[in-house]
Amino acid sequence: DVVGGQVLDRQGDFDTRLGPVFANIVLADEINRAPAKVQSALLEAMGERQVTVGRHTYPWPPLFMVMATQNPIEQEGTYPLPEAQLDRFLMEIDVDYPDETAERKILFDTTGADETRAKAAMTSDDLIAAQRLVRRLPVGESVMEAILKLVRSARPGPEAGDLGKLISWGPGPRASQALMLAVRARALLEGRFAPSVDDVLELAEPVLKHRMALTFAARAEGETVPNVIGRLKTRIG
Repeated sequence: DVVGGQVLDRQGDFDTRLGPVFANIVLADEINRAPAKVQSALLEAMGERQVTVGRHTYPWPPLFMVMATQNPIEQEGTYPLPEAQLDRFLMEIDVDYPDETAERKILFDTTGADETRAKAAMTSDDLIAAQRLVRRLPVGESVMEAILKLVRSARPGPEAGDLGKLISWGPGPRASQALMLAVRARALLEGRFAPSVDDVLELAEPVLKHRMALTFAARAEGETVPNVIGRLKTRIG
């Protein structure tokens, strides 16, 4: 099991074996090929930062994150991710084909006689300190209002206006939390000490698109989630 389990030893006692999810960074390659049991096991880990094995609950270390990939081309033998699990991912980022410069570097780095090794960019303590700094960054009232207006208008209902009829279900409060943290992080990475409304507009699609679904009628008319998000963004002044 990805979270572990209890194994009966030779003395007749149950020994708890912790699974591979107990790590600082968990990479779930092609997560939509994992069976539903594995996906559901990640819900507690990603949402509560702890795992219960048997009668015991094990908390995570201060640094814990899950990065997952999905192959959008070949879908045979895959399991769709439940909405509750999708909501626990901060962002969904589409990775397109590399440009020529990047592909040239990939070609030389992976086919030569010398093995290329990854180099540490920072320590775990540095990363934890950066995460704490992100949460301390001040956010202006205009940015907060833009986040709330955008997220609430992405749900079916009167706040979506004429776009409400296109949306089957929309983002919950975790989307607002994710967008608040993401805009702060973007501001820091660009050397600014406060996020702006432009940060909200820039990060709206990767934060919202995996937390929304369109109605069958909207999809039949050729509407897409990114297009709907783009139209919602135009309402943010």
